[in-house]
Amino acid sequence: MSPILVVIFLAAAAARIASVLVSKRHEKKMRAEGAVEHGALNTKLLALAHMAFYFAAFAEGWVRGAEFDAVSMTGLVAFVASMLMLAWIVRLLGAVWTVKIMIAPNHPVSRHALFRTVRHPNYFLNILPELFGYALIFHAYFTLAIGLPVYLVILAVRIVQEERAMRDLFQAAARH
Repeated sequence: MSPILVVIFLAAAAARIASVLVSKRHEKKMRAEGAVEHGALNTKLLALAHMAFYFAAFAEGWVRGAEFDAVSMTGLVAFVASMLMLAWIVRLLGAVWTVKIMIAPNHPVSRHALFRTVRHPNYFLNILPELFGYALIFHAYFTLAIGLPVYLVILAVRIVQEERAMRDLFQAAARH
């Protein structure tokens, strides 16, 4: 495997760990203010699926002896774009952004154009391009073909749970 791919693996893992640390800081503050978590089991399944996808793609690349080429570069561009989108989403949502479904008393509803234009931008503009790009970096086509559909099932459940948890917030926001 190309050494640059090992560096990319480590950098990608560091980026995801950093996002989890931000999430944990936000979660701690939200819980102290009375926030309630929804869909805890699904959140754990998503976290496991995310880690499994990362390690499977890296392992597949290792076994394939993947080299950094045009396919890897395309994946890296998609991955970096997805991380920039994550940073923007975290900035827009501020202290209510977590990797969990957390609903706080007086939870603000974002009225930013991104959230009015794209339903669940964190999933569709960050996570899915992230996983797709990550698999391409390592030429992990098997991981992409098997891992992404499995992840999508768990993510679909997550979206239903989030919609249910946020329904009252949206209705209250619409009244104001």
